[in-house]
Amino acid sequence: MNSEEVAKMIDHTLLAPEATRSDILALIDEAEHLGTYSVCVSPNQVPLPRETTLKVAAVCGFPSGAHTMSVKAAEAAELATAGVDEIDMVINVGAVKEGNFDYTEKEIKAVRDAAPNVVLKVIIESAALTDDEIVGACNAARAAKADFVKTSTGFHKAGGASVRAVRLMRSTVGNELGVKASGGIRDGKFASELIEAGATRLGLSSSKNVLDTL
Repeated sequence: MNSEEVAKMIDHTLLAPEATRSDILALIDEAEHLGTYSVCVSPNQVPLPRETTLKVAAVCGFPSGAHTMSVKAAEAAELATAGVDEIDMVINVGAVKEGNFDYTEKEIKAVRDAAPNVVLKVIIESAALTDDEIVGACNAARAAKADFVKTSTGFHKAGGASVRAVRLMRSTVGNELGVKASGGIRDGKFASELIEAGATRLGLSSSKNVLDTL
């Protein structure tokens, strides 16, 4: 894929807690210049400080996923009302580690129901999971009618995206859901490997460097 094609797969992301409105304006400017698909920001940055033709994504239950189900649903509803196009929610990773996939499905469905017209991406924190847990989390996301499964927040100590995790996630969801790779993707070679493994969206803060090194 050429750089223009890859750019259209990128959620250009800034989730630093200290990000200011001027930082978000710079993010939008860079995303428009690079031709990315969207910008992805924290909930407190929505609505954006200026209009853009880019899609707008915001995170939910971020970064730990340890919020209650009702809090995640309320956050998603508020984001949907604010006009975001996409929501990237973090699951309760502890529930997955316990094998409680029923809870995982219920909380994803709660967010789905709270924002029915928004593209829903489910962050499973794949680096912290076993293969069986990845499969279980992906199946829960599919059952709850999510649109994507996503590897990582980029904030977990276990790490970010991996080719192995993306390949397993793709084989689990087939063509029913998108797969977003995020976390630790800083060059074109790694991005290309993730796309080859089945990623259909990339969450990047180093978008320019990735595109320049394809």
